[in-house]
Amino acid sequence: MQSRATIKPGLFCALVGMVSQAIAAAPPPSDNGSTAPAVRAEAVPYKWANVKVGAGGYAPNIVFSLAERDLAYLRTDMGGAYRWDATLHRWVPLQDDNATSSYMGIESIAPDPVDPHIVYMAAGMNAGQPAAVMRSGDRGATWRIVPVPFAMGGNEPGRGLGERLAVDPNDPHRLFFGSRHDGLWRSDNTGMTWTKVAAFPHSGLGKPARGTSHGGVSFVAIDANSGRAGKGSQRLWAGLADPNVPALYRSEDGGTTWVPVATPKLLAAKAAIDARGILWVGYSSGIGPSDARTGAVWRYEPSGAGRDVTPPAWLASGSEGGFLGVAVARSVDGIAAVTTIDRYRAGDSLWITRDDGRTWEDVGSRSRRDVSATPFLAHEGRKADFGHWISGLAIDPFDHARVAYTTGATVYATQGLRSNGVVNWAPWTDGIEQTAIITLISPTQGPRLVSGFGDLAGFVHDDLRKSPRPSFVNPYLSNTNTLDYAGLAPNVIVRSGSLYAERPRDASLALSNDGGRNWRPLQVPAVGQPPTRDDLIGEAAVTVSADGRTIVAATVIPQVTRDEGRTWRPVRGLPGRVPAVADKVDPNTFYAVDVTNGRLLVSRDAAASFESVAGAGLPTELKPAGRQGREAQSALLSTPSRAGELWLQAGSALFHSTNGGKSFARASGTLTVELFGLGKGAIFAVGTLGTKRGIWRSNGNGRSWIRIDDDAHRWGGRYRVISGDPQVPGRVYVGTDGRGIFYGDPV
Repeated sequence: MQSRATIKPGLFCALVGMVSQAIAAAPPPSDNGSTAPAVRAEAVPYKWANVKVGAGGYAPNIVFSLAERDLAYLRTDMGGAYRWDATLHRWVPLQDDNATSSYMGIESIAPDPVDPHIVYMAAGMNAGQPAAVMRSGDRGATWRIVPVPFAMGGNEPGRGLGERLAVDPNDPHRLFFGSRHDGLWRSDNTGMTWTKVAAFPHSGLGKPARGTSHGGVSFVAIDANSGRAGKGSQRLWAGLADPNVPALYRSEDGGTTWVPVATPKLLAAKAAIDARGILWVGYSSGIGPSDARTGAVWRYEPSGAGRDVTPPAWLASGSEGGFLGVAVARSVDGIAAVTTIDRYRAGDSLWITRDDGRTWEDVGSRSRRDVSATPFLAHEGRKADFGHWISGLAIDPFDHARVAYTTGATVYATQGLRSNGVVNWAPWTDGIEQTAIITLISPTQGPRLVSGFGDLAGFVHDDLRKSPRPSFVNPYLSNTNTLDYAGLAPNVIVRSGSLYAERPRDASLALSNDGGRNWRPLQVPAVGQPPTRDDLIGEAAVTVSADGRTIVAATVIPQVTRDEGRTWRPVRGLPGRVPAVADKVDPNTFYAVDVTNGRLLVSRDAAASFESVAGAGLPTELKPAGRQGREAQSALLSTPSRAGELWLQAGSALFHSTNGGKSFARASGTLTVELFGLGKGAIFAVGTLGTKRGIWRSNGNGRSWIRIDDDAHRWGGRYRVISGDPQVPGRVYVGTDGRGIFYGDPV
């Protein structure tokens, strides 16, 4: 039994940061004996906003409130939860004030079926991270957070199952939660404490091995017709998505005893219960989102009698894919809908029945999609398809023609799913930004921002308030890992990336001469014995000189080209896989950090060769703290406005050089630095002072640092990359792991 609740009031996402009390620490002496930069925890008011793309990630489910018209909630796997605000006509993020990374992975969400102000959610990224059940009495503006002993997997396989969390409509103080690894749990006091349901036949498989997961108790459904207000419901259903156990159980005494129910030999994935108490269940051979080989749909009477109502057309097409989307019309008896997942050959679709499952219609054949508001959905020059990884499906309980479903990249909705005519779908995404950002640059001229995304390749952002058109093609690379621009010719941009392993590619590097709007591949010659195209595995960073004429590829044997990739030569003195960093003013100068040998390297001959430079004042260990590998932000940056000026992160400290790396001075004081970037007359950093983790700014040479974020803008603390804007004083861009890109401006 979990008997102690930890209560942490939330803060609704505000637009402007509030000034906090200063808690400054006295600066220690620097390494060279001078006074180190002062660091203050005093917050400076900043206005924060998302760079608009429009959704972009996997949202495992969407749920309408039964208590109020036009109220809906969306859960995502790494970007927190959202509420649809009908007055604002946009989705409102509910966890931007949350600083706990794990709580941005939402395992389940459950609006109170009686009180529209109350909503619950289960949060926890994976089995190795903290988990909690949260309750809000103000539609998600603030949350009571109760850590729980059962692990969750909001970003693990099986996150499209559900819903695991259920509120009894006849006794809203009573909740049930189906855990992945530890059986069924119950709370009788609105989630303040939880007790394992000992009588439930499946106690769980325990915590999984690293890199794996369990489906566990995949959903709980409560029949409101089996009780009365104040007395609690008696009929409960619980699905199981673990192998070699019954897939569905039923209780007629409020959960005291349970009996198995007839099912196909599949996993119970998703369920919905209609106003008559009829349960509709989607089955799958895998827990999803990538292992559902086949499935089925069953319908169960309140008595427990079930029958197979799988759409015949799906069976005739090859029975491929599982059913992870299940929804019912609460306002009209007999209407239900299901969606497939992993139906690769014929394509995923939505089926609807209006006669209790006797006949079904495939809605995909008469569907049209207008993605003009989020044009990235038509990337690679293709039309937007019905969607992949479709796990969430909902029918408005007050309007059966209003339907929404979620995919691996967006949320689609229609107001007109009727019995005939074209069904027009459009992204229902205003306010949702749920993407993982790998890299970004802000050139000295041209577009404000060029970004590198996971899964979506990347974009040129001419207008930060408008979803950009996709241009990262030729080659298309699902992940953009590095970006660089020529300091004196900023329309010249290079990128490197990687692609889903099962897809062929001809290049992982690309060059643009028009600010990222058009590209052509850079193909590095094969090296070694036998000759191998090392650049194709996606590990090589790419760099361009200040004048745009020299390009360096950090392959296993680094290569340099001066004719836009037509010919290449090996680079002398630069170790394999070590990225070069171009001086933004001097076209002949490049730098590099040889972490393995603790050396700073410099090239004065346009990357023909590198040699060691003194680097006086640097520590012997040059490895930066934080993320490593091809997706890590560069720990060495050159200032756009001055030749020879460098900033280097070693460990969690920042160092500054004005003489091309001959000597450095410590520039971070007592601030522990995780990431940093350069702007117009400013340095920005993600870091920690004492116990206060946040985003910081220093004007000038790092002599003092001030906090520029606030407790309403934490985004789970899932920071990936940061950069200033060389054209706009004070502006900063922050790329997150799940909440997209934010830009901040001083108020």
